[in-house]
Amino acid sequence: MTSVDKPTQDAPQQHESRAVTEAALFEAFGGVRGMVETVLPGLLFVSIFTITKDLHWSAIAALGVSLLMVAVRLVMKDTMKHAFSGVFGVAFGVIFAMFTGNAKDFYLPGMLYTLGLALAYIITTLAGVPLIGLILGPVFKENLSWRTRNPGRKKAYAKASWAWGLILLAKCAILFPLYWWADTTQLGWVLVTLKIPPFLLAVWLTWVFLAKAPAPIDVFAEMEAEERAEKAAAEAAADGGRHRRGA
Repeated sequence: MTSVDKPTQDAPQQHESRAVTEAALFEAFGGVRGMVETVLPGLLFVSIFTITKDLHWSAIAALGVSLLMVAVRLVMKDTMKHAFSGVFGVAFGVIFAMFTGNAKDFYLPGMLYTLGLALAYIITTLAGVPLIGLILGPVFKENLSWRTRNPGRKKAYAKASWAWGLILLAKCAILFPLYWWADTTQLGWVLVTLKIPPFLLAVWLTWVFLAKAPAPIDVFAEMEAEERAEKAAAEAAADGGRHRRGA
C-alpha cells in the first residue's frame, strides 16, 4: 500500500467518524430546538420588561413559554431533558427575582450556574476526568472506556473541556460586571446575545477535537458479544453432555 492510497482508504472511516460525532453532539446538546428553548424564555422576559418595566408580567410570560415548550414535547413524545432544564432554570430565576423584587435577579441563577459549570469543566479536566467525556461517553456508547483504554480520545475530551471552561469563564467575565453596573434591560439584551455564539463555538471546537480523535470503543457491543460467546459456550457444553450420555 502506498502513501497515496492510504488516505483514500481512510477517508470513508474519517467521514463516518465525523458523522457519528456530529449526531452525538446534536443529541447531547439538543440541536436547534434545544437552542430555541434555551433562548426564548430570556428573550421574552427582557422584551416584555423593556416595554412594560413590569417584573411580574415578564416573569409570568417567561415561565409560561417554558411550560408550553415542555407541553409540546410531551405531546410529541420527545425527549424532555432540555425542556425540563429550561423550565427549572426559568423557575429559579422567577422565584429569585420575585423574592428580591429586583428584575436583574431573574438572570442571576443562570449566571451562577454558568460560572459553576465553567469551574466544573476545568476542575474535572485537572482531575483527569474531563466533564465533556462524562457527558458524551454514554452518547457514544463508550461510557468511561476512554479513561484507560483510549488515551487519544481522553486527550480530545480534555481539550474540549478546557474549551468549554474557558469560553464560559469569558462569558461570566462579561456578565457579572454588567449585573452590578448595568440596568435590567441592558443586562438582559447582552445575556440573550451571548446565549448562542459562545455555545456554538464550544460545540464546534468539541467537534474539531473529537473528529480527529480515535474512534470510541463501543462497550455495549463488547458486552453483547461476550454474552453471545458465553451463551454459545454454554450451549456447546450442554450439547457435549448430551452426546456423552447418549454414547
